[in-house]
Amino acid sequence: MLRRFSAICARLSDVLKNVAALVIDGVAPFELGVAVESFGLDRSDDGIPVPDFAVCGVTPGSVRTNAGFSILVEHGLARLLEADLVVVPALPHAGTPSAVLDALVGVVDRGGRVLSVCGGAFVLGEAGLLDDRECTTHWRYTDELAARFPRARIVPEVLYVDSGPIVTSAGTAAGIDACLHLWRQEYGAAVASAIARRMVVPPQRDGGQAQYIARPVMDCDGETFGPLQQWIVDSLDQDLDVDALARRALMSPRTFARRFRDEVGATPHAWVTRQRVLRAEQLLESTDRSVERIAVDVGFGNAATLRHHFTRVRGVSPQRYRRAFSA
Repeated sequence: MLRRFSAICARLSDVLKNVAALVIDGVAPFELGVAVESFGLDRSDDGIPVPDFAVCGVTPGSVRTNAGFSILVEHGLARLLEADLVVVPALPHAGTPSAVLDALVGVVDRGGRVLSVCGGAFVLGEAGLLDDRECTTHWRYTDELAARFPRARIVPEVLYVDSGPIVTSAGTAAGIDACLHLWRQEYGAAVASAIARRMVVPPQRDGGQAQYIARPVMDCDGETFGPLQQWIVDSLDQDLDVDALARRALMSPRTFARRFRDEVGATPHAWVTRQRVLRAEQLLESTDRSVERIAVDVGFGNAATLRHHFTRVRGVSPQRYRRAFSA
């Protein structure tokens, strides 16, 4: 496994080799911790590449957090400008120093990427980086973000949005989802899954942040769908349409579809399709089976259907994915 990861990482993009996290007074330490946990830890014992990671302020020195304590920052904006990826954790929603805004624009102008966690999207908005781009933030702040930056195209119901050089995420845990997305995008599913396993989080969550918005408690005495979901993952080559799943759950199709979406945050069809794509990724990386055989194994039936769903979810064809990430 170590040798395989090393072979993958040696021949791929440099996007995650140089990462910086931005802090200013009022930074949220938990969201900063998302950046540190995702990119700042040495996991080379698992064959995972170690980014050159730094925490950067406007100038080196003490920075106050919103939790009542301060942190000592060794790097200023000069180090930020060298980064290939800049992570902007939750920061105050207004009053960002102009030097910080200019630095973020400079990173994007020279081909770097910027990722915001939770309320960090407001800093990107101040910098003009959300203009005419799809983006998101925590569900509590989407209306405020839309009001302050009318040119931003807010997508309120998702966990994160990848819009070219700009990646925006919703609440704290969604920041982890976005970070794992970048690892997966650059190094493949196996590396992202290894990092997720070390962090003890799902390698990829389904659904959107709408499932976390407060709403009246439903009158539901049914069992959790967890066991059914595990059975689905173990049975992807079977017929998994709503009627078949509803029979297994001892519900009517209509009741099953409604309760599944309420609990999981995605329709049964969307969730099953995503699991089939994830399994196809693993097989493309770790086996030499043909695309046609993999399509049958994961339940898509034929290569054309697999290509359709895989390309829609991943943005590349199965063949291109295999060329990039297989050992």
